[in-house]
Amino acid sequence: MDNSLENHLEMHHGSAGPSVWLYLTIALLLAALALYFYAARVNQSNTSKLKKEEKAALQKKYKTFKRAAHGLALLTAVSGIIELVNVTTGPDIETLNFNAPIEVTEDKYYGADHSNDPVQYEMKIPTSGTHSPHDLKFGFYKEKPTNEMLVHNLEHGDIIIYYRPDADETVLKEMKYWAKFTKAGSGILTVPNSEIPKDDQLVVTAWTRTMELKDRDPKKIGTFIYKFINKGPETIPPEIRRGGGTM
Repeated sequence: MDNSLENHLEMHHGSAGPSVWLYLTIALLLAALALYFYAARVNQSNTSKLKKEEKAALQKKYKTFKRAAHGLALLTAVSGIIELVNVTTGPDIETLNFNAPIEVTEDKYYGADHSNDPVQYEMKIPTSGTHSPHDLKFGFYKEKPTNEMLVHNLEHGDIIIYYRPDADETVLKEMKYWAKFTKAGSGILTVPNSEIPKDDQLVVTAWTRTMELKDRDPKKIGTFIYKFINKGPETIPPEIRRGGGTM
């Protein structure tokens, strides 16, 4: 991974590992459970030999620990919700507004009909044409789906980043990162493809647009995503198309 992408990963999504909110949620949960346990022990104490004042003090101690445990339980829920939101919403698309110079080919338009039959595409990596009536979920793919389904995703404004099937762990980590971005009802798919030209590392596509990259420049990738995501001819509202794979 080059230094610029490594810095970008650290700045905009921390790391591939658990977030601070996850660790905080676990710590708060353990603390709350410990207080509930201690409060229960206090409440179950043998008070038969205690004086009235001592019993009152013990009961007050029990209520104090119980209130503290309730408070920690509430904080645990809040922290857990924040972690869930972070995981489900993904990184901010605005962080990709690099405005880097990119070379994008405006491909020939081959139509947008739907068919359940196999399609013989004119392009090795098609960006339009007759396609499947079914699309795919956003995300990272270890195996390449059919072109017919991938083209349908492009029609809905998704971005597809194709990487080499023999990519190493560093590249796969980068592909998993890019697959987290979404905008409205569109997202990113990162997919292995043996048709990538031999001098290129990646091919990034949108509807009727292709960008070939000889390196994995994150500013170029980010700029392409920012510029073309959710710009397909048939965009679907996010409340209907949650994560893709719905149309």
